[in-house]
Order: sequence, then structure tokens, then C-alpha cells
Amino acid sequence: MKFNALVLTAVVGALLLPAWATRVDATEPAVKAANKDDLIAASAAVHKQMVPGGRYEFVTPAERDVVDAKLGDMQSLFDKYGTVATMNQDSKIQLFNDQESVNAILTNRDGDRRICKSVAPTGSLIPKTTCHTYGEIERSHRDSQKYLQDNLLHMPQLKHGG
Repeated sequence: MKFNALVLTAVVGALLLPAWATRVDATEPAVKAANKDDLIAASAAVHKQMVPGGRYEFVTPAERDVVDAKLGDMQSLFDKYGTVATMNQDSKIQLFNDQESVNAILTNRDGDRRICKSVAPTGSLIPKTTCHTYGEIERSHRDSQKYLQDNLLHMPQLKHGG
């Protein structure tokens, strides 16, 4: 009887593995401003982290343009109203949507974000969970691309034929 329960548990676990295959840790929003001073501080912190070696170094130039535009839109709202409490409903919605857009980009490109995958190693049916930060994954990808480019450019061409 205990053997049947063990087999049933193993089967259910195997069926649920795809649901646990990839896990991403949630992070706190980078931009959450209630007044002009909060936005200025958050904006400065974000820009400081979007440099090489920073937490958001993997933000693409196009995404950077969106972040800057949305931060500018939020700044305009705070210049007009001062605080969220004094904003009308439409302005609050615009502020919320702008913050969500910025935070979505920053969360997606956060170098500290942990990504876990469950993968069966070659020659095994038993999956193992490995976790890496987004930054580690991107740096590894970048280094691999650079290695291939450097070595392919200096590799002698083989001559075929005779």
C-alpha cells in the first residue's frame, strides 16, 4: 500500500514539473513615487544603475528611451500637481501606467533577478534545478558571442578540393 502511494506521489510530481520548470523571483518596483521628490530620487537611482556594471545595465537603447520618456511624463505630472493626492483621476491613471511601464522594463532587465530552471542533464531523466541571475546569463551569452567572433575571425580557412 505504501509503495502505491509512493508511486502515485512520484507520478503527480512528474506531471507538475513543467509548472515548476522556470521560476523568476519577484523584485520590488524601482519607481514608485508619491510626490516630486520621490520621483527625482527614483529617477536618479534608476539612471545611476543603467550604466555598465549597474543593476539595469542590460536595458537596451530603445528601452532606455522609453524609460526616459515615461520618467519625463511623470515629472510633468508632478510639476503640474505636486503630489498624487492632488491629481485628478486621469492623471493618477497616467502616472500609474507610466510607473508600470518603467518598472516592467527594469524588472525584465534587472541583472539581480534570479531565474531558475529545471532541466534533466544529458544521460539522466532526473531533472536538476539550477538558478542564475539574469546578469550572469547575459554576461555568459555576451562572452560566448565575443569568443566565437574573436576565434572565427582568426581561424585559418580550410581549403577543400584537390
